[in-house]
Amino acid sequence: MDEVKVVVAHSERATLRVGDVFLKVDADQARVDAEVEAMALAPVPTPEVLWRKPPVLAIAALKGATLGRLGEPSTASPAAWAAAGAAIRKLHDAPLPSRPGRAGRSVVALTAEFDDECELLVTNAVLPVDLVTRNRQVAEAALRPWTPAFTHGDLQIAHVFIDGDEVTGIIDWSEAGRGDALYDLATFTLGHEEHLDDVIAGYGTDVDLDVIHAWWSLRSLLAVRWLVEHGFDPFAQGCEVDVLRSRM
Repeated sequence: MDEVKVVVAHSERATLRVGDVFLKVDADQARVDAEVEAMALAPVPTPEVLWRKPPVLAIAALKGATLGRLGEPSTASPAAWAAAGAAIRKLHDAPLPSRPGRAGRSVVALTAEFDDECELLVTNAVLPVDLVTRNRQVAEAALRPWTPAFTHGDLQIAHVFIDGDEVTGIIDWSEAGRGDALYDLATFTLGHEEHLDDVIAGYGTDVDLDVIHAWWSLRSLLAVRWLVEHGFDPFAQGCEVDVLRSRM
């Protein structure tokens, strides 16, 4: 019998691997609907959907290995990072999906959420005041008008698979939809600033680096408390708190 491996598990969802099949358990069917729809529309390699029986979605494993993980050095080549950048550009240039995604929150809504979260981080002494204040200043550049693109919405490097220098697939599309393209690029390079030039070279167009840096700060500030509350460690080397410290 194949071993059952827990890939990720928290109060919102869980993913298990059994042999060459991933089982995603998610009680939010709207989120699963969005994921299946996005994978069908995306013009980049995605996992094959094997079957679906709510609350479980079964998808096939992808060839290759992930590009890396936050907090760990990536052993992938510059060419692999550039290939990922080219795949992201292909996604961003695709026809817009009908749904707004995680990267598509309005500036007004995002600003309100961000203000509340920064206040909680300081009030509850989760992070030092000066660290929050400085990164809040950096993050302001992300709060601007943007042109909608087809975005993944949670484009962590652990969600991109490569084989050699080829992208073999992108997983976890539950946050996909219309959104800010630079949010995807920033999420993808979070904690791996040394590979940003390679990604941009593959992406094939100039990007506003100030906005990328702003999204690093904004995304990290929004994530820290959630990660702690769900059993993850944003204070680990190379993770969100280190990203915030690098802006000081």
